[in-house]
Amino acid sequence: MSIDSIKRLREKTGISIAECKKALEEAGGDMEKAMNVLRERSVAMAGKKAGAEAKEGLIEAYIHSNGKIGVILELNCQTDFVAINPEFKGLARDLAMHIAASDPENVDELMAQPFIKDPSKTIQDLANELIAKLGENVKVGRFSRFQIAQAAGC
Repeated sequence: MSIDSIKRLREKTGISIAECKKALEEAGGDMEKAMNVLRERSVAMAGKKAGAEAKEGLIEAYIHSNGKIGVILELNCQTDFVAINPEFKGLARDLAMHIAASDPENVDELMAQPFIKDPSKTIQDLANELIAKLGENVKVGRFSRFQIAQAAGC
């Protein structure tokens, strides 16, 4: 197991160096297998954290460039420290843009949707990955999507 392979896995996943090393050891040095190991661990960690109260977080607002679609999203976490984390804020921004583009009916539908920037992952997968990175429960509290009604013939 080389330091370079551990660093590459860390860069790809954002997971701690120790966890990346364990995953590579378990996968016999195979990068793809190690990514799968980390993905499975992310799901397991998300399951453990699911019951933890997420009363902190932030409100993200997104207005599409045409000015005709807007989203307000509440993304929750457990501590205010995580709420100011750049990755947490980035997820909030990505989710607001995703909601603007995909118009889900509710949080459950949103979580099951393939992510518009990477359809190989669902929104739930993104949340699970961030939970594994930050060690806290992360969940969408609620959202509203607004769109200017198009008049006939416009």
